[in-house]
Amino acid sequence: MARIDFAFGAADRLRAACEVVRKHYQAGHPVVVYSRDMPLLERFDQMLWGVAATAFVPHVFADDPLAAQTPVLLTSAPPTARPDAWLLNLDADCPAGCEQFERVLEIVSQDEEETMAARERWKQYKAQGHELHAHDISGRAARPAKP
Repeated sequence: MARIDFAFGAADRLRAACEVVRKHYQAGHPVVVYSRDMPLLERFDQMLWGVAATAFVPHVFADDPLAAQTPVLLTSAPPTARPDAWLLNLDADCPAGCEQFERVLEIVSQDEEETMAARERWKQYKAQGHELHAHDISGRAARPAKP
């Protein structure tokens, strides 16, 4: 079973997710970013290009020819594990096949609808036997990423 980390209370969910991806990339850790919502993934793609003035986070969509060499993949298809990759779930539901990942990251904003959806995901992950962890990030101000 996977370890599932919920970071709740984000001022801006996508900005917080960009920061998580940037940190993992800088640490040399690959990430697969999943959501069935293609417009959301496209918005996230654009945000990654501007995550910080001096930072570059190489990323592509999973069907790109460079996917095998790129540390950050974006996908709207059911995610498949890559060696040592973690899964960042930006979808409203639990991703199918998440147990194939060592770790799943969930970023939850302060929005009531997102919070309710996250509670449902928490219950589903728990029922599936995953190891759950909660992290309160509500005290962290939304700020630009550091280079």
